[in-house]
Amino acid sequence: MKPLAFPVPVRLRCRSRQRGSTIVEFGLIAGVFFTLLIGIAEFSRLLYYWNTAAEVTRLGARMAVVCDAGDAVVKNRMRELLPMLQNSNISVSYEPAGCDADAATARATCKSVAVSVTNVSVATVIPLVPLTVSMPPFTTSMTRESMQTSTGGTVCS
Repeated sequence: MKPLAFPVPVRLRCRSRQRGSTIVEFGLIAGVFFTLLIGIAEFSRLLYYWNTAAEVTRLGARMAVVCDAGDAVVKNRMRELLPMLQNSNISVSYEPAGCDADAATARATCKSVAVSVTNVSVATVIPLVPLTVSMPPFTTSMTRESMQTSTGGTVCS
């Protein structure tokens, strides 16, 4: 006598053809998700550098206006806060031109100072997609009314 053959229900046949589909779907979605996540992290890092460059120019202008410090001291202080800067990226200019030639009288004859950061690029760390993004130029100007001789305070040290 033959054993009774029970047909496999349709539901079980469909389920066996669907095996592994969950892991494939996860792989597709995870790839998009992690790409988006890394992109957001890189964009945030780029904005951090841009904000730091803007703040560094503000600090450099304040140091040039308030402290008895030359261009080299201002540039070194700016590079301490944003190490990717080079001296060639930083410009400190006084108005009128040449007023800072004599350090003893520089604060008495200068009317304003402008500090700018230019030609700075940030390299991303995205795997397989090396990008280099150029930052916009940043400039901060301060007028003579703030220029006082000072050797104290946290901004000068």
